Amino acid sequence: MTEGQRQAATAEADPWTAVVLTLFPGMFPGMLGHSLAGKALADGRWTLEAVDIRAFARDRHGTVDDSPYGGGAGMVMRPDVVSDAIAAHHDPAPGGTGGRRLIYPSPRGRVFDQAMARDWAAGPGVTLVCGRYEGLDQRVIDAWAEKGRLEEVSLGDFVLSGGEPAALVMLDAVVRLLPGVMGAATSLDEESFERGLLEYPHYTRPPVWDGRAVPEVLVSGHHERVATWRLAQAEAITRNRRPDLWARYKTERA
Repeated sequence: MTEGQRQAATAEADPWTAVVLTLFPGMFPGMLGHSLAGKALADGRWTLEAVDIRAFARDRHGTVDDSPYGGGAGMVMRPDVVSDAIAAHHDPAPGGTGGRRLIYPSPRGRVFDQAMARDWAAGPGVTLVCGRYEGLDQRVIDAWAEKGRLEEVSLGDFVLSGGEPAALVMLDAVVRLLPGVMGAATSLDEESFERGLLEYPHYTRPPVWDGRAVPEVLVSGHHERVATWRLAQAEAITRNRRPDLWARYKTERA
């Protein structure tokens, strides 16, 4: 398939779709409405729908949470309200909703990484369920894990005020990988984590700033030397800053 045929096929296919279930739909698209992600959104390369969970409340007060059984601080989001919101926008049947992933951002989940971002980008999209307060009632998590393959995914070992910031960051990491969003595909190949390494340093004009010169090899015009230098820098930075990544990298190359 030629590049022109690939682009035509991409244009004809349904765009990558993100549905975000949240109590604060006004948070979206947020930063995703700017720069390359925002341009791609305006161009229809991907779509974003923010759904207000409160619209599925069972009473006229729009109640979406209640106090936890067993006592304790904080409130818990009701399983009936959240499940109705999911069911209205995510079909768990095979082929339903185009096969979108169902994701609950949670500090208890598997840590989000570049491999996961690539996996999501390769599919038709995701449905993200954003919790607030003390999170979701465990029963709705269990029910949708069984029938809708809900996955708990963590942004890292820290706690946020809600799932929305995590959802924005996860979507940013995925959308930039979609065809045509970043332009040249080669710009993605050498980024941090793509080869199991952190990225090498970058330099631009002026050639000398504050008494610091650009490394000579980068202005040599010798592409092979530049590639060798960049790999060595990436390896050194990874070895010093992320011994966990370095150990995995060495194992995979053994």
